[in-house]
Amino acid sequence: MKQTDLESIYEVLANTLDAIAPEQREVYLAKLALALCDTLGARQPCLDAILECRTGFDSADQAGR
Repeated sequence: MKQTDLESIYEVLANTLDAIAPEQREVYLAKLALALCDTLGARQPCLDAILECRTGFDSADQAGR
């Protein structure tokens, strides 16, 4: 995918998140992730992407320390 495609996707995602109530954003993102995994059609690439995107985020048990 081209960089310009990623930028336009990011823009639509950011605008969509801004339009959703903050308390509903996590549910929306989970629903989006599952829809994209369904589109991909294979379990392992979905799991790989989930773990890859987690890089750089603190785990819940470390966030409060």
